[in-house]
Amino acid sequence: MTDDAPSQSPQAPPTGLRSFLPDLAPWRGSVDFRKLWLSGLISNFGSFLTFVALPVQIKDLTGSAAAVGAIGAVELVPLVVFGLYGGALADALDKRTLIVWTEAGQGLLSAVLLVNALVPTPAVWPLYVVAALSSALVSVQRPALDSLWPRIVAHEHMPAAASLNSLRWTVGGVAGPALAGVVVAYAGLGWAYGADLVTFVVSVALVVRIASSPASHEAAKPSLRSIAEGARYAWSRKELLGTYAVDLAAMFLAMPLAVLPFLADELDAEWSLGLMYATVPAGSLLVSLTSGWTSRVHRHGRMVVLSAALWGVAIAGAGVVGNLWLVLLFLTVAGGCDMVSGIFRGAMWNQTIPDELRGRLAGIELLSYSVGPTLGQVRSGGFAAWWGVRASVWSGGLLCAGAVGLLALCLPKLMTYDVRTNEHAARLREQRAATVVEA
Repeated sequence: MTDDAPSQSPQAPPTGLRSFLPDLAPWRGSVDFRKLWLSGLISNFGSFLTFVALPVQIKDLTGSAAAVGAIGAVELVPLVVFGLYGGALADALDKRTLIVWTEAGQGLLSAVLLVNALVPTPAVWPLYVVAALSSALVSVQRPALDSLWPRIVAHEHMPAAASLNSLRWTVGGVAGPALAGVVVAYAGLGWAYGADLVTFVVSVALVVRIASSPASHEAAKPSLRSIAEGARYAWSRKELLGTYAVDLAAMFLAMPLAVLPFLADELDAEWSLGLMYATVPAGSLLVSLTSGWTSRVHRHGRMVVLSAALWGVAIAGAGVVGNLWLVLLFLTVAGGCDMVSGIFRGAMWNQTIPDELRGRLAGIELLSYSVGPTLGQVRSGGFAAWWGVRASVWSGGLLCAGAVGLLALCLPKLMTYDVRTNEHAARLREQRAATVVEA
């Protein structure tokens, strides 16, 4: 599949305030990008309603914090298994078909939650089953979705596309939970699940209208051998390996969300917990809204390392200071740094990975940015119980900064990566140019 619009002559870069605004070139240049972006925005918004409603319902039914925490446990195994196999499926099957069916499956799961919430005596076990199945569907869908972007967006517009996709996520991350709290408190769980179901219906209606995206001729059939082939390729690309390792280190060592309720208590500001949860996506949103500069950066590896290290420093600052507003400020800065890292990681992946391997590598990427936060909750909670809440936060931040620095020393190809000269990026540019000429 080629870009929806023909290649145009390069334009002069924007200046002044416009240079910081999001680059809309992918939105203007690809009809399919617009449809997928809107589909993701709508379904992501609804998913955040369920993200809040599900643990609230388990808490109401069981009164157990352990029962709420078990949601993460039932989601982890499907995430790992189906993330890797979903990557192989994305390379072997039509990507649009995978996205449509997994999106429809998510809608059915929302319907199950809605029915369970409306019966006189809701059961607990369906909530865990839905959480596990939802994790499996997301793990199958994300590699297909991530490997589709490079097919519908021009090669030089991939950093801008990553920024716009991040903006879509952060809008849902800020507004979704805020609205969910109001809906659950005043309208009830059924309204939250019902609204999520509607968003999936709208999303499917948008996705079915994009062009098909069949497997490339070189794609391998889904199997353990094909998954291993993708892993070997990732291992051979030390700059890619560095992006995975840096993100895992940052999320495992410095993800503080599990201890934020206790941090709010220590600061005698229980009322601020909602603000604490909103700060990280709010910082990400600020970067997304001013991301125009990212398209003019070429040394993506250095930006990944720098932003991940600054994430750790900001988290450490949130643990050291005793003033609530400074804590909120540091968490906001951390969210912005995390978004910068995500933008440049995505650009490196989408501008250098061959199309026939893109799904399997997207499965590995899914693990790198999903497993880290899950395990990070365990680390921060364990450290807090052993050493204290604030010590858990600042020590994790410092360990993150140190680990990222060590990884930068051990993986010099990550630091020297330049999209203008990288052989893999150059090869993909040539392939995309040849495809446009043939079209």
